[in-house]
Amino acid sequence: MILGALCPGPLRFNALRRSLDGITQTSLTKTLRRLERNGLLQRTITTDTVIAVEYAITPLGRTLGPPFQALDRWTQDHVAEVESARRRYDGLAD
Repeated sequence: MILGALCPGPLRFNALRRSLDGITQTSLTKTLRRLERNGLLQRTITTDTVIAVEYAITPLGRTLGPPFQALDRWTQDHVAEVESARRRYDGLAD
């Protein structure tokens, strides 16, 4: 979800957090650090007027575009089957 939010362009931490409904600051921070450590994100500190941190997808991170698009297509193609499986499971779990 983080990479998807950054696809259009770099975002500051708070803008990124607002775009990801329900994520905690701690969870976002830890995930951003892992993505940066793995070379998928670049963290830039800006000091224009106020010190801010901006995150952007690296060229390596952009190579994930095609697999993510394939996964998105698969999800759209099979959403009815997944929802049916959930209903069956939930019916059994009652």
